[in-house]
Amino acid sequence: MTDIHNPQQNKLLKALPIEDYERILVHLELTEMSPGEILFHSGEKLEYVYFPTDCFMSLLYDTEDGATTEIASIGNDGVVGVGIFMTGAAMPFRAMVQSTGYAYRISQNLFMEEFRRQGSLYHKLLSYTQVLITQTAQMAVCNRFHKVDQQLCRFLLLSFDWLPTNELAITQELISNMLGVRREGITEAAGKLQQEGLIHCRRGHIAVLDREGLEARSCECYQVVKTEFERLLAA
Repeated sequence: MTDIHNPQQNKLLKALPIEDYERILVHLELTEMSPGEILFHSGEKLEYVYFPTDCFMSLLYDTEDGATTEIASIGNDGVVGVGIFMTGAAMPFRAMVQSTGYAYRISQNLFMEEFRRQGSLYHKLLSYTQVLITQTAQMAVCNRFHKVDQQLCRFLLLSFDWLPTNELAITQELISNMLGVRREGITEAAGKLQQEGLIHCRRGHIAVLDREGLEARSCECYQVVKTEFERLLAA
């Protein structure tokens, strides 16, 4: 391990008591993440659990006609692979890396050894699963009732909560696929936010200029999810 990369950059791991953390630490493998990398496909059995530190991933559902929508985002306050301890079965969605960075991974067998102890990691993961359910439900509400610019604000705010910089390398086409809206809608919404001085867009990149302004333009969904994260993971 280096000073630059530390498993405790992941808030779930940081919240563990020292004895539990040290027991799992020896099994954690630092892994570089690249945008577009698929951690697992729909129908595949999961081999690893991933704890992001300075990047984030999306859980994506692909319809039969080729459309894609995001059902949850996971950053440094979460874990990719809840299916391993919930059912152990393959999941009907895929997990894709959305930003450059790193994560620590552990094999499912070693992970389940620790989970079955029913110690602090066990309870933290159950609380996190509740958070993930809340986020998925809130995304469904957001996509059904809120405007595209509000959805974009919510997406950006969550993304920047997990990143060490205020700039995200992502295309508007990719955002439109994740939100399940037309690309033209994202272009128009991003243009409005840029005109208001909230963000700056350049090809393949979006930077936040006014965080408070972005929160004010967002719908309530961002704050609902953030509050639930803080409440359950601090419990």
